[in-house]
Amino acid sequence: MRIVVLAGGVGGARFVRGLREAVRRWHPDSSIDVIVNTGDDWWLAGLRITPDLDSMLYTLSGQNDEVRGWGRVGESERVSAELQAYDVTPDWFTLGDLDLGTHIARSAWLRAGLTPSEVVARLQERWDLRGVRLHPATDHEVDTHVWVASDTGAEEDLHFQEWWTRYRAQVPALRFEQRGVVFASPSPGALTALDSADVVLIAPSNPVVSIGTVLGIPGMREAVLAAGASSTSGRAPIVGVSPIIAGAAVRGMADACLTTIGVATDAGAVARHYGPRAHGGLLDAWLVDEVDEPLVAGLRADGVAAAAVPLWMRDLDTAAALAEAALGAVVAES
Repeated sequence: MRIVVLAGGVGGARFVRGLREAVRRWHPDSSIDVIVNTGDDWWLAGLRITPDLDSMLYTLSGQNDEVRGWGRVGESERVSAELQAYDVTPDWFTLGDLDLGTHIARSAWLRAGLTPSEVVARLQERWDLRGVRLHPATDHEVDTHVWVASDTGAEEDLHFQEWWTRYRAQVPALRFEQRGVVFASPSPGALTALDSADVVLIAPSNPVVSIGTVLGIPGMREAVLAAGASSTSGRAPIVGVSPIIAGAAVRGMADACLTTIGVATDAGAVARHYGPRAHGGLLDAWLVDEVDEPLVAGLRADGVAAAAVPLWMRDLDTAAALAEAALGAVVAES
């Protein structure tokens, strides 16, 4: 199989790591391409920071700090302390010294004229991702901004990183804006991967600011729905994995994002947010956790082939089992 994953955040990275293990064990001739959210990206201290792409890169290369869940293992923060002392960076966003090496390399290549796709390809050359290819969702800057109500009642916008990292999404958001998205287009690698895909998996990532940002790039949703045009199957099934278990986000503050767009923090509600492909939406199949098994019948009645399986990725084995369940849903529907 040629597998394409839409992903963002730590949950997306862990799912892809499990998928890679499932492919190693049971589908050794398969390939994995990951289209990664770039809406969390921003400029800081003259450096282009790409949190989701870096989380994916570090997790798949074995360099991720598993205790914190982000950043490099064995990290130090001496340079970040100096930058904060000079008031160049805020105290609520820390850049690790090893991580800074990645940011400096990326920014230097961007200033030399490389596209983000070319930069991501270069970064991957250093690490052995063992058969996984990463693609930024777009080569355009589409940083996410969050509109909130100020103390005076007027609306003001924060960069997503400030809202998410500094305020932990506790300031109620009025709406999200992917700035510049109207001028964006899917990256060449993303389009090529989708064209030849045998299956598209939607990782258990934030449905609003990760997957929603990827799908909001003009032409991306259409490319996902048309995935597999050059494959033997002709149309790649789309299988999603719920990021919500028992009415709570698995990681992060997805509940705050879902509330902002009027979607309940519920595995069934998120599936209906994506919508069944048979009725103009995206999904052919949707996996919920075993505790949410009562939702399955209703989702099936709505046209989504839902199934209840263990969703908690506690280790590599459980993550691989989840990924295999997603691929099994493909077999069941094909």
